[in-house]
Amino acid sequence: MTTGSSALPGPQPGGADASVPRRKSRYSLLTRRDKLTLALMVGIPTILCLSFIWLPTLASILLSFTNWRGIAPITANNIVGFKNYEVLFTQYTLFWPAVFHNVIWLIFLVFIATPIGIFFAVLLDREMRGTRIYQSAFYIPVVLSLAIVGFIWEQMYTSQGFINSVLGHTSSDTAIDFLGNPSLNLWAVLIAASWRHVGYVMVLYLAGLKSVDPTLREAAAIDGANARQTFIRVVFPVMKPINVVVIVVTVIESLRAFDIVYIINKGKNGLELLSTLITNNTLTEASLVGFGSAIAVILLLLSLVPIVFFLTRTMRSDTR
Repeated sequence: MTTGSSALPGPQPGGADASVPRRKSRYSLLTRRDKLTLALMVGIPTILCLSFIWLPTLASILLSFTNWRGIAPITANNIVGFKNYEVLFTQYTLFWPAVFHNVIWLIFLVFIATPIGIFFAVLLDREMRGTRIYQSAFYIPVVLSLAIVGFIWEQMYTSQGFINSVLGHTSSDTAIDFLGNPSLNLWAVLIAASWRHVGYVMVLYLAGLKSVDPTLREAAAIDGANARQTFIRVVFPVMKPINVVVIVVTVIESLRAFDIVYIINKGKNGLELLSTLITNNTLTEASLVGFGSAIAVILLLLSLVPIVFFLTRTMRSDTR
């Protein structure tokens, strides 16, 4: 027998080919078409989000440090630092009244409109006769924009409108000027905005009440609790996620209120809000884009508070 090299073909151990690693073939469940579809579904929303949300937000922050008026290109002479914020907090007479009006808007929605919506939800949850009709009637304002709500209530508040007719003040001498009187117009607009907000809260709480375990109410009834005690001590705490959503939505609604006020009188004569100040400073003949951007940054910071609160609560719940 010979002791020479093996006659088997191919590379031998320790040979030159042993140092060359073999490429492992990758197997993917996604086809090329699937990858293209996924890229479009992720890429297009990302581009839209960057284009219409993040880039304008960043531009507003940068413009708030300038006195740019939106006509000539921005130069080093337009940079004014924190001057816009200094003027806003110390010299601009409409800023603090607008903040106060936004606070009143928030308090009114939280302590008046929201409890009314909860009350209607509890009533309709009892499957009373005509529940579907009532639900539809209360939900109709929700599908309307605040601009349309403003048009509707503007006609109701006129001297010949529904409100003055009910009160018996149909003549021009006795008619109440709800929208022209600075001491009344804010409350009149709040009632109109609440007409829509009540229906929205009602729908959210109705959905929450339907998901409550019926055995909890049965246990409370066995323990001798009445309907009010059952709702306050059993049902309401169980609906904590819905409560958080309603609070966040209400705060954001009070901060972004714009449509209904601008439709009525462009946010003037006692109806000043932060949102209308932004528009009135940037889209007028003065075109104070830099100053209006400073107000927008303040509104952004205020809006981040409920948003961050909601996100932290949500992420904590998911972690648990």
